[in-house]
Amino acid sequence: MALAQDSSGSLSVADPGNGTIQVIGHADPEGLLPPQSAPKSTSTIATAFIEKQAPTLNAFQLVSLLPGANVASSDPFGLSTSSSLTLRGLGQDEIGVLMEGAPQNDIGYYYAYPSQFADAENVKQIALSQGSIDIDSPIVNGAGGLLSLSLDDPRHNFGVAVDGSLGSYNERRVFVRADSGEIGQTGVRGFLSYSNNRAENWRGAGYDERQHIDAKLMKEWGDENRASLAFSFNAAKTSSYPSPTLSDWQADGRSFNYDKRYTAGDTNYWRLYRSPFRNEYVSAPVHLKIDDRFSFDTTYYLQFGYGNSPYGTQLSTTGNYLGTEALTQPLSLPGAVDGTATVAGNYIGNQMRTGDVTKLTYHLGKHVLTAGLWLDYGTDHDSESFTSIDDRGRPTDIWGYADDAIRTADGRLLADLNYRTITVVKGFFLADHIALSPRLTVDIGFKGVDVLHHGENYLPGPQTKVHFDSFAALPRAAAHYRIDDRQQIFANVTTNFRAPDEVTLYDSYYGGELYGQGTTKLKNEYSITEEVGYRYTGPTLSGSLTAFHYNFRNRQLATIVDLNGALVNSTINAGRQTSYGLDGEIDWRPIAGVSFYASAEYLHARLDDNLPVDGDYLPTRGKQAVESPSHQFGLGGTYDRKRLFGSFALKYIGRQYATFTNDERIRGYATLDLSIGAHLGDWIDGKRTDLRLNVLNVTNPHVLSGVEAISTNARDTVGVNGTLISGSAPAYYIGSGRAFVVTLARQF
Repeated sequence: MALAQDSSGSLSVADPGNGTIQVIGHADPEGLLPPQSAPKSTSTIATAFIEKQAPTLNAFQLVSLLPGANVASSDPFGLSTSSSLTLRGLGQDEIGVLMEGAPQNDIGYYYAYPSQFADAENVKQIALSQGSIDIDSPIVNGAGGLLSLSLDDPRHNFGVAVDGSLGSYNERRVFVRADSGEIGQTGVRGFLSYSNNRAENWRGAGYDERQHIDAKLMKEWGDENRASLAFSFNAAKTSSYPSPTLSDWQADGRSFNYDKRYTAGDTNYWRLYRSPFRNEYVSAPVHLKIDDRFSFDTTYYLQFGYGNSPYGTQLSTTGNYLGTEALTQPLSLPGAVDGTATVAGNYIGNQMRTGDVTKLTYHLGKHVLTAGLWLDYGTDHDSESFTSIDDRGRPTDIWGYADDAIRTADGRLLADLNYRTITVVKGFFLADHIALSPRLTVDIGFKGVDVLHHGENYLPGPQTKVHFDSFAALPRAAAHYRIDDRQQIFANVTTNFRAPDEVTLYDSYYGGELYGQGTTKLKNEYSITEEVGYRYTGPTLSGSLTAFHYNFRNRQLATIVDLNGALVNSTINAGRQTSYGLDGEIDWRPIAGVSFYASAEYLHARLDDNLPVDGDYLPTRGKQAVESPSHQFGLGGTYDRKRLFGSFALKYIGRQYATFTNDERIRGYATLDLSIGAHLGDWIDGKRTDLRLNVLNVTNPHVLSGVEAISTNARDTVGVNGTLISGSAPAYYIGSGRAFVVTLARQF
């Protein structure tokens, strides 16, 4: 029997005869807990929820209500790259991100930047798998789970959609999307969208601007055959928000900012920290049903990225080094006074990545067999150069291009780091989905992944070539049992890994001396994860509860180190770790068009080893893992009936430690977002016209929202063997302030 939905949003069951059985439930207007059947923990948000939120929000902010999602954001509009997402205490560089099946993480450091993703109006669904990635996912950093975005399909008929938004801090945004409908008799249809977003920094001087293009072409034919081509282009210039230490925060609070006006010699002027980025993403998934038994899938992807994370510093005309080589000839520095000039330091990343995942699926009786291959090739050229500034403090080239950078007397690029890495990933996977009965299924699989880094350090010194090769064997198994039409249970055991990132391979130099020694001896982070879960999907109430357990080896934790003013990504190996806890979510739909959603997580994450530091060991065994709040709660609600609609989203995050020794932490905090709107189409011409007001961070708490840079210990600590180990202060994100956004959305 087929489910039908009436105009009020109530569900009914179509009778095989001529009548209709009584209403048995209500559709979910919130889109936060759609039915799931995967034998693993998965949470999802869909269009019904996304379209009620502020259109400026990025993917991390949109999933913040889901269980385990700890989102720290530095600005209310989602424009800044200063943000983070952790899942069950696992960091952003351990979370794989896919869009239309293509990886969005950069190949060098594994970060993904949500402000570069597709516009919210084009996103059909965001799925969050807290415990593991799919076996065919092209991800090398999946120990923390998977965030997967699906773009909206092009519509079958021609149409145009326009959004316009105005808000606090001179926020103004326009979005335009055109759908072609089916093009002639080809069966091909597509859409093209453009958005332009600009807002002043909510604290301190500066402003952010973002231009974005999304496009998708697709064709469906025959029995389940489908091919599509998706493209995203993002160009942004954002002003960084400085991250304070705890003492900075206690002294200055939200006034801890870059300087608004430039004075001679000022390295803290906001224009010296204005970051430009440009990215292109292409994904081409194809699904072919060969016959009733065979199907073929392939997803080709391509991405380019170039960006600069600049900072202010000073250079002297003499006494400089290139790597370990002393420069005997003075530098030519425009604007130098008494042999010293204020300049912009550039931290440049220039990346290309391409790859393909291909799999063949075969149905054989009770078995569904899958075999696939994954190939990935990427290049990453990172450099830290310097650019002169004018007498008003503006860099002569904010992009930091080498042609405009400061050179040595003999014409070489003056750089504090300069290396290029080629990364080649080769993987294969085999899986079997077995239907043991109409209610019980079992999945078994194996994935093997080889990650090869081959690079060159261009700075003079003891290191030239680097070469590192690692292999991860990733078996898995899962079971799913459908108790009845409403209840199901599942269990799984998966293995995940995170390959060491490229920064660990290279020597770094300061003042002609070796500052940090690269290594090729690091091992993959490896985890074994177990989950046991229960789901209930009822007519007015749905929910899920998942118990999870992790064992980690070579736990890798990302941080940021300050190298002569440049904030450079780095990694700390924390040894073994054990984590366990509970994730839960529930959705209640008391009447049509009304929904209430709640989520919660309990997390117990403890370090199992003392941390080696400076030839001794910090006493960290048994300490709580960093960025791992023991509890968090979410509560959301949606109203959408006839003329009016609205929503609220409340999230509480418990306290978080920022050091391995647990000697510094930030307090728990809560955020609240509200929206209210009206459907105006019936008053005009019947075409969809919505007016809505979004209020972000309603209560405006003055809090630190997350940890940007962890440290081993904040205070001087006596090691296990008696050595005094000096402390260093962690750095934090300042939680964003209250903001209002008014949006008028119209379809033609």
